[in-house]
Amino acid sequence: MTARLVLDAGDIVGESLVWSPSEAALYWVDIVGRRIHRFEPEGGRHDVWPTPDFVTSIGLRKAGGFIVGLRRAVTLWQPGGAFEELAVPEPDLPDNRLNEGVVAPDGSFWVGTMADNIASDGSPKPMAGTSGRLYRIAPDGTVTRLSEDRFGITNTMCWTKDGFVTADTLANTLYLYDVAAPTKLAGRRPLDLALERGLPDGSTTDRDGAIYNARVAGGAAIARIEPSMRSLSYIELPCGSPTSCAFGGAGLATLFVTSARFGMSPDAIAANPAEGGLFAVEGAGIGLPPHRFG
Repeated sequence: MTARLVLDAGDIVGESLVWSPSEAALYWVDIVGRRIHRFEPEGGRHDVWPTPDFVTSIGLRKAGGFIVGLRRAVTLWQPGGAFEELAVPEPDLPDNRLNEGVVAPDGSFWVGTMADNIASDGSPKPMAGTSGRLYRIAPDGTVTRLSEDRFGITNTMCWTKDGFVTADTLANTLYLYDVAAPTKLAGRRPLDLALERGLPDGSTTDRDGAIYNARVAGGAAIARIEPSMRSLSYIELPCGSPTSCAFGGAGLATLFVTSARFGMSPDAIAANPAEGGLFAVEGAGIGLPPHRFG
């Protein structure tokens, strides 16, 4: 399998890739670039909207439009419109920010938090401990903490026949949980896999139950984890820090991948200008339709 650059997006931190079947288009965010992308792979149309704050995640809504995580608030948004606040998961923790967010099978929005690692000017700043948690946002805006476990950087959210898989990027670990109730996770245990390239970022699943995990921070690959969760292989990428992935295109047969250039030196970017781009891989698997909030 060969990955190809399909859009030279130049994202600082491209993230939260989702396919919109009705539009045959991809949506994703550039966290530090404070913008939301829309891209039609078939025709090449590319639209960009600015956001009022660092934007961390995006998902489709049943009623149309999107649910969007900003630095602190989960919002509702229509392209070209205002960001309407729905929920603030941690109003009492101003030094935390939102990170990964994905629409769950039941139509709720699951979102993780972390110690804020982005300065006001968009540059990296030191993190203050492992203060991240996982939350469920109901369609009416009700916030429920899913677990008492703490994370350095919350990442990866996907549902399998065996439960829920998530990750802590700082711990370089993927975890499997039991979904004990719609609003409760239990039985956290690490996946027993030797993931030696990079660190875990965003993930997606295919119709056979395999997990595709972007290996950020120099991993330069997507780790394809078999449905048994006992073996894996790598899909090579022409970028150092892949961040998120989603199946899209005709028959959901193309794996699309976002990437980041956050913290890279000007020399490193000049040596590989594709860093921060959007990539496509054919033949990796067949995906599943995205869930919708509401």
